Amino acid sequence: MSTTQDALLTRYADSLTGVFGRPARVLVRGEGVHVWDADGRRYTDLLAGIAVNSLGHAHPAVVRAVREQIAGLGHVSNLFTSEPQIRLAEELLAVADAPAGSTVFFANSGTEANEAAFKLARRHGGQDPSGSRTRVIALERAFHGRTMGALALTHKKAYRAPFEPLPGGVEHVPGGDVDALRAALAPDASGATVAAVVLEPVQGEAGVHGWPVGYLAQVRALTREAGALMILDEVQSGMGRTGTWFGFQNPSVTGSDDPVLPDAFTLAKGLGGGVPIGALVCVGPEVSGLLSAGQHGTTFGGNPLATAAGLAVLETIRSEGLLEHVRAAGERAAKLLADLPEVAAVRAHGLWIGVDLAAPRGPVPDGGLAPAVVAAGLEAGWILNATGPDTLRLAPPLIIAAEDLERFVELLPALVAAATTEGDPS
Repeated sequence: MSTTQDALLTRYADSLTGVFGRPARVLVRGEGVHVWDADGRRYTDLLAGIAVNSLGHAHPAVVRAVREQIAGLGHVSNLFTSEPQIRLAEELLAVADAPAGSTVFFANSGTEANEAAFKLARRHGGQDPSGSRTRVIALERAFHGRTMGALALTHKKAYRAPFEPLPGGVEHVPGGDVDALRAALAPDASGATVAAVVLEPVQGEAGVHGWPVGYLAQVRALTREAGALMILDEVQSGMGRTGTWFGFQNPSVTGSDDPVLPDAFTLAKGLGGGVPIGALVCVGPEVSGLLSAGQHGTTFGGNPLATAAGLAVLETIRSEGLLEHVRAAGERAAKLLADLPEVAAVRAHGLWIGVDLAAPRGPVPDGGLAPAVVAAGLEAGWILNATGPDTLRLAPPLIIAAEDLERFVELLPALVAAATTEGDPS
């Protein structure tokens, strides 16, 4: 029997470019950690729009901020500014504990923020009087976006190959390998040196993989020694996802109680609570001065609407004590998951959890166990995400109750069974 959802999906296929494949559902409403599809079914959202809906769906603070702002001033272009833009920049610099002279460039997404960071690296290289500081180092398994500069930093061949040649001068080295990075930072055979090292505090698209203890601090020391910028992509890890404002502040990420402050870092996803926004934070006056008037720009970036939403997110995280909640809820969920025989390994940084599934007793479904568990979860009313054939990524709204996470842990064995036997997980 055809449903409202079926009809909408047919219209989708007839009218939208097929880069995303067939959507899993047509969603029409959200509230808190739940969403509803066009046929009225409710789902508990453990993905949050890929770490975007940090306060869940239709949070009153975000709704109020957006409604009030659009009723007054929605867009002005960057020929002008607005108070929300200024206030959000000030707040971000404050929670980053950035030194005097630090600045923020606002964009519309993570990939745009990373494009700005790529330009920052090029400008830093251009300051070298030798003209030889032209190389940029990124890490294997890295994901930094789909636009051309960000794609050059991204490692996955399937993303890169259809669009080559990409911007040049980018090399990928094994993540977590200090010796490999040290070797890459040396001048190459032509004498070219490195302008920047770009990396994620934790690799989200790779399955929430962090680094050996002390690695980020070693990257900081090596880049400083080599005269290269250290640029952190905090698009997924930032804005409370790990239980601190930014990943570089989190001992579970850095392996140290001391923050590893980079030369620049990028933000997006959870910053706007569902409203598109990105940011490049330049740390200190020297880095802030690399991009001067006219050297970069954006029409929509930093508009009053998006920055008002960002302020609401930041203020709510602070006022509701969500950083502490994220740490406690994530730690509890990780422990419960690790106790399941269906789970081989858990990597958790706050409410950003990678779950490697154990080999099932039954046959492994085509495409891998994790995608089949995601499909079974959807049928049971849960939105999950697979980053590989055996790995789930959980990135729920930061407001999620511990009880919701416990219900998922209790259900996971049934989802694995359903994925391997085509049973009913509900």
